[in-house]
Amino acid sequence: MTRPVFEPESLPIESTGANLPQVAAERLTPGGLRMRFEQRLPWDPEPQEARLAEIRDPREAAVLVPIVMRAAGLTVLLTQRADNLSNHAGQVSFPGGSREPSDATPIAAALREAHEEVNLDPARVEVLGALPDYLTGTGFKVTPVVGLVHEPFTVAADSLEVASIFEVPLGFLMNPAHHQVRVFRWEGGERRFFAMPYPDRHERGATPGIGATHFIWGATAGMLRNFYRFLLA
Repeated sequence: MTRPVFEPESLPIESTGANLPQVAAERLTPGGLRMRFEQRLPWDPEPQEARLAEIRDPREAAVLVPIVMRAAGLTVLLTQRADNLSNHAGQVSFPGGSREPSDATPIAAALREAHEEVNLDPARVEVLGALPDYLTGTGFKVTPVVGLVHEPFTVAADSLEVASIFEVPLGFLMNPAHHQVRVFRWEGGERRFFAMPYPDRHERGATPGIGATHFIWGATAGMLRNFYRFLLA
């Protein structure tokens, strides 16, 4: 089946998670996150599309889910990928990429890639653990490594891979009311995916009172949805 090209922002919202339970506020703190990763509570990841099971020998990759410890609360550091990349060009993503032979573990890969893409010092990252591997339609098996980022730190984008770096409050991303399900239908079938548009009214160049929107969708939104389910358990 041919995969069509589409504009995800223009697709209709089929549903949201407004009726789903909220993550307890104490879990959205450094101490709460540490405690949750230390526990072994049963939980179920979000079901993925059946067609992904047909992917044979996916390429291993890892991303860092960098949770920044700001005075005003925890935020998640994200990137807007450069438009010239061969995979996921222009999309919002976590810092990360393919696992190299020199990477002893997915954690090593995630930290290396974050350092290469946004110049994040691995010494400022307190690794908490990892979420279940996530299969992408482009043939990657991605390990999301979650870590707390301690201040002070600096970041700088590798212009060949990253167009911009920004942060979104963790509370916004873990609020299921912001989890949209969008659907794309075409002659050969249909596809559903999560989206979490974040209106950043402080974006440079945004129209006053309106603001720009970071459109978080696809694999990044899917991994964030798994993070929500993990914290809810």
